[in-house]
This record gives sequence, structure tokens and C-alpha cells, in this order.
Amino acid sequence: MLSRLTLTVLTLSVCSFADTRFAISYPASANAGPITGRVYVMISKTSETEPRLQVGRVGVPFFGHDVKKLSPRQSAVIDESDLGSPVESLKDIPAGDYFVQAFVSVYTEFHRADGHTLYMHDDKWEGQRWNRSPGNLYSKVQKMTVNAEKGYEIALVCDQVIPPVVIPADTEYVKSFKLQSPMLTKFWGSPIYMGATVLLPKDYERTEISYPVLYMQGHFSLNPPLGFSPTGNGKVLYEEWMKDDFPRMIVVTFQHPTPYFDDSYAVNSVNVGPYGDAILQELIPEVEKRFRIIKQPWARLLSGGSTGGWEALALQLYHPDFFGGTWSYCPDSVDFNDVEGINVYRDKNAFYKEMEWRREPTINSREINGQVRQTSEQRNHFELVNGTRGRSGEQLDIWSAVFGPLGEDGYFEPLFDKMTGTMHPKVAQYWKDNADLRYYMEKNWSTLGPKLVDRLHIYVGDADNFFLNNGVHRMQEWMAKTENPHYEGYFLYGAMKGHCYSGPENSADRLKQMAEFIMSKMPVNTVADWWKN
Repeated sequence: MLSRLTLTVLTLSVCSFADTRFAISYPASANAGPITGRVYVMISKTSETEPRLQVGRVGVPFFGHDVKKLSPRQSAVIDESDLGSPVESLKDIPAGDYFVQAFVSVYTEFHRADGHTLYMHDDKWEGQRWNRSPGNLYSKVQKMTVNAEKGYEIALVCDQVIPPVVIPADTEYVKSFKLQSPMLTKFWGSPIYMGATVLLPKDYERTEISYPVLYMQGHFSLNPPLGFSPTGNGKVLYEEWMKDDFPRMIVVTFQHPTPYFDDSYAVNSVNVGPYGDAILQELIPEVEKRFRIIKQPWARLLSGGSTGGWEALALQLYHPDFFGGTWSYCPDSVDFNDVEGINVYRDKNAFYKEMEWRREPTINSREINGQVRQTSEQRNHFELVNGTRGRSGEQLDIWSAVFGPLGEDGYFEPLFDKMTGTMHPKVAQYWKDNADLRYYMEKNWSTLGPKLVDRLHIYVGDADNFFLNNGVHRMQEWMAKTENPHYEGYFLYGAMKGHCYSGPENSADRLKQMAEFIMSKMPVNTVADWWKN
């Protein structure tokens, strides 16, 4: 008669999995090597879109592994020990036929001005997306049978190279330029570029008039500001823009990708560099030199949504003498008591809420009806698969890079452990002191408040998918109690509206509102010849 222990051992033996692995290589014809970077494998049930382009927060399973000085024809192995998302291990992929693709993301060696050497993905004007970045390598899509119980070793060769980005040509109304930033190049020890895309008003080339400007903040894009186009979704704005009685303005979007993200958050930070100074002292002066812009605070407005919403608010708060007003839509967390569900100041673990007798998962994102889309743990493990040491190119990592302190190894010191969720209170205090916008207003209100009256317009859906409405509510509650001066701001909430609510107006109507606002702030005896010509 077998003992209970013997039965347990036999059961484990029967259910054990054979070795499962992908061996990923590249030829010298694709890259002379050696490559330091990260390799991936993506597994999909469909092939209408390449698996590498199906990776996302709620996308197909993918797995990653760091490589150092990988030579051509040398194989890097991804096996069941490598973390995946949303499936955590290769052994958890059900047996079946799948479309499989491998990828190699090439890192650049940066010798920063602070003495640290970092290996990061250098943006190639694609907006810090490794799966689309020029120079990165990928394999052809193959359909194959995967069965973890039987085991497998599949060799994939990344012999395809992503070509350079094609920058859209200038048109009569849309112009763009790109420049190397001396400040950022010095900080990173390697060329770093910024740029701008400019939407010009009707008749710009036939007048000598100078115009007010709207600086729109947001994620990296080479598309026309506000989606301006004679066809498609931009047609409504285009038709209004071309009318004789539409206010003439210039609208500008920025490009300022970083080695961490597609966008710098438009502020200075110890990890990302002096992007705030570079934008204010290099990029905007270049815009205002190339185009006829009224170089006065009352004629400079800000707007943006999500990441851009945070930037539009931060730029107004940090530079109240330079900008004349802001329209901030669904801004990223303006109060760190709620950062996509995480209470930076109170939570002991970023993945769970500690109750008296139990703990519950922290929800990162939701559907408008409240259904859970992703937990904090799932979200952070997704980022960790994209890249270790904050190199995911994703949201929580860029917040840590911009809001957090410098780590001993030159990468940022994290707010929490991305595998376990354990919080780091000292880092949380650094976030508060350096980047919590509501707290910044509170500690500087006596001098800042008088410069902000009538300038803040904030919009958010009350069912924002990332809980960004919670921070906005906290800011509004605080502003309602302000004194000397008492200024409550303008807040508008969209009932049952998700991310990114910007109010009931379309872009054309919002521009008309902004033009009226500029008119009300113009100095006495100033002629508004830009309104109609």
C-alpha cells in the first residue's frame, strides 16, 4: 500500500511539464551586432495584424528577456522562467496552434552627464514604441503547434528590420520642424531631439499679422494638431477653420520623446533630464521665431488630455508668468492619493488594499460600467515584460522616472517593487515634494494663487477608466477652501463619461471659447486684428 507522501510525489511527476523554450537570433545582414537590449516572443490566435503589433495592456501573450552583447547567429532563450503578460509563463499557454513572432529591441549606451552609464531604447522619432521603432528586428510570422506538456524548442530568426519613420510633408496649413536640443544632448551624452507641428490660420501667408497661440500637450504624434483634415474626423474643424468669421489662431503640438517614454511630461527631473527648461528655453523660442506669434502671456494658452492634461496644468502652475490660461482634460493624477488606484501615501502594497481581516486587489483600470479591466499587479507585470529597470516605455515607469528620485545604478528608484508591490515610503515622499500638483498649489498658494485666478479649466469624466477623476475631485475640494485669493477654478465632470472627457464642445467651439478668453485678457487699446481678416 502506497503512503500518502508517495502518492503526492507520483502526482507531481505525472503533471510536470517538459522544457519549453524559444531560441531567438538575428543575422549579421540585419544588424552587425553585438546587441544589448531585449528579446521578445509574441503568441497570437490571429494573424490579421502581426503579433508584435497586438501587444498591449489587454493584448496578446508576450514574453521578454534582457540580452547583453548578443552576437549575430547567437541565440537568446526565452523559457518558462521568463515572465509574460497577460499569461505569466510559457507553460500556461494552452496546447494548440498559434501564430508566433520574435523580436529584438536594440538599446543604446548612454553616458549621462551625471556620471551614470545606462542602456536604454533610443527613440527614432516613432514615439518610444519598441515594436515599431526603426532599426529594431523582427521575425516573419509563423503558425506552429505549442504544447507545454510535451515540451518544445522553437528557433526564430529576426531577419526583418523596421525602416526609418517617414515624416509627413509640409502643407499650406501644417508645418513641422525637428531640432537637436543642446541641453538634453548634454544631459544624455547622445543626440536628443525635440520638434513641433504647427497649424497655421487661414490667410497666414497673405498677411503680416501676429497671432495668439495654443500649445497643445500630449503623447508623441506627427499628425496635424487637432486632427485637422479636409476629410474624416478632422473635417468639422477644417470647415470651421476656413470660414471668414472664425478666430485666427496658431495651434502647436510638441514632440519631446525620451529614452523612457514617448513624452517627457514637460518638466525637469533627475532621471529624464531638463526637458522643462529645454521646452521653455529652446523649443518654444524656436517656434516663436519661425512663426508670427504674439509673444505675450495673455496670447499663450495651453491644453491637453491625459498625459497632456497633466502637462497643460503643470506648465501653467510652474510658469504662471509665461502662459495665460490652461484647459486640462482628464489629467493624469493631480493628487497622489490616487494614482490609477494606488494611494501613494497610505498603501503598503501597490497591488492590494489591506483590510482588517483580508486584502483586495487594487484595480488599475475599469470599464465605464465599473467592470474591472486590469488590476495593478497585472498592469505592472505587463510593464515589466516590456522592459526591466523602468525601460518599458509605459505609463507607470515614466511616472517613476519623472516624479521619483535617482537610483544608485543610474536608473530611477522605484516607488514600489514591480514583482511584489511592496511600497517604498521614502520614494513616496519624494513624489509628494516634487510632483504632486495639488500639494504644490497648497504650499505655494500665497504667491501662486494671484497669478492663477480665472486661468484654470479642468475637465474629467466621472467614470474615468483610470480613476483620474478622484485626484481632480480632491483638487477641487481643496481649491474651494482657498483664501487670499479665494479661487475655486473651473471644473466640469462628465456623468458616466470615461477617459478622456473634454467637455460637450467640439474642437472648433473650444477654440472660439479660447479666443473669447484671450480677448478678455488683452491689454487696453490692443487691436485684435487676428480675430477676423
